[in-house]
Order: sequence, then C-alpha cells, then structure tokens
Amino acid sequence: MKKQHWVILSLVSVALLLSGCTEFNEPISKDSTGFWNEFIVWPLVSAIKYFADLLGTYAWGIIAVTIIIRLAILPLMIKQTKSSKKMQEIQPKLKELQKKYASKDAQTQQQYQQEMMKLMSESGVNPLAGCLPVIIQMPILIGFYHAISRMNATSTFDLGNFFIFPLADPAPALAITAGLMQFIVLRTGPAMDNPQMKIMMYIMPFMIIAFGMALPAALSLYWVIGNIISIFQNLFIYKPWNKDKTQPAQNGGAKK
Repeated sequence: MKKQHWVILSLVSVALLLSGCTEFNEPISKDSTGFWNEFIVWPLVSAIKYFADLLGTYAWGIIAVTIIIRLAILPLMIKQTKSSKKMQEIQPKLKELQKKYASKDAQTQQQYQQEMMKLMSESGVNPLAGCLPVIIQMPILIGFYHAISRMNATSTFDLGNFFIFPLADPAPALAITAGLMQFIVLRTGPAMDNPQMKIMMYIMPFMIIAFGMALPAALSLYWVIGNIISIFQNLFIYKPWNKDKTQPAQNGGAKK
C-alpha cells in the first residue's frame, strides 16, 4: 500500500507541474485561475512582492522567501540528514546481509529484502526520508521558475538586479556559484561516505550549473541561498570534521 500511495503522490505531483507548463511566459495576477496559479505561482509572487516592498528590491524579496521556505521544510531536511547518517552507520551490517543472501534466486532475494527492512526498522532508518524533501521542493522550484518568468512578462513588475546580475536573465557566474555550493553541500553531508551518493556529488553540481546557465538568475539565487542553509545544516548535524578525525583510526583497525 505504501508503494501505491507514493505512486499516486508522484502522479499527482506530475499532473500539478504539467498543469502550469503552458503558461510560463504569460502575465500573472491575483485574477489568474487554475490550481497551479492560485496555490503555487501567485502565492510565491505575492510573497516575493511583499518582501521586495519591505526590503527594497526583488532580489532581497527572493532571498527572504527562499529562507522562509527552507526554514519551513527544515524539519524534513533534518530528518533526511539524520536518516542518511543512520543509513551510513548500518552499511557494514547491510554488506553482511548482501554476502549472506548473495544468491540471486527469488526466494533468497525476498529473504534479503525482509532482513534489510527489519534492520532498517530496528535502526530507525526510513529509506523514503530522502524522497519527501525532493517531492516537496520540486513544485516550489518549478513554481519559482514560473513566478519569475511570469513576473518578467507582467508590465507591473520590474525584477531588477542582484548586484550586477539581472534577475530575469541567466547569470553564468551565479549558476557556477550555485553549482559549487551544491558540491559543498554534498561534501559536508552523508554523500562523502556513501559510494552510491558519491555519484550525486559529481553529477548534481553540473546539473545545477547547466540549468542555471539557461534559467533566470533568480533561480540560481534561490539555489545559492538554499545551499548556504544546507551547508550549515550539515555542519551542525553531520559534523564532517569528526569523520575526518576518526578515519585514520578506522583504516588502521581495518589493516590489523
């Protein structure tokens, strides 16, 4: 049942995303209709405008909204990070299970899955914990893109600049900064010890840079601010400097 719920949730998310894909370059206002406009795009536009009026520029408005969004989903992000940390701690036991159930026949693999889920449950590991923040952030990220694009297409909005970067246009330097910040996020998190996640460490920054090169600078600004928050979160929860101190002792023990 859980898998079915996640499939349904994924399909609903895709449907919501696609519902706004045809209007990304049209003006936006409080009178815009449709679920996507009324509950995703216009609330983001309104929040950005409110803080822009309060703080003086749309750049600071975007930064303020980004911080609020990241703080709102911070409990989920912390849960994701803690779950990833626990997953790393049980890696030796998972490898033992893989050796124990090395046979590829259906019965053996079923036993392996049962033992693996039992181990995760006893260790407090939720394998889906890493998915929920991504699922939640995707509509927000696409909504940000729509909000910026449609504000740019609306004559009553003038996004202006963030220092020398026009927010409505791509900014390669800001995109590269966002990619580098993403690398630091992964380097300070559980990806540094997880062979599977290490692939993300090298792919994700390049993906963000590639997207940032083509999308408005406002999205790169969103990534930069969000990644700064993630870095502090990783430093507080994962404490990578402790891992560096204990690594030599672990290696030495392995050699004995």
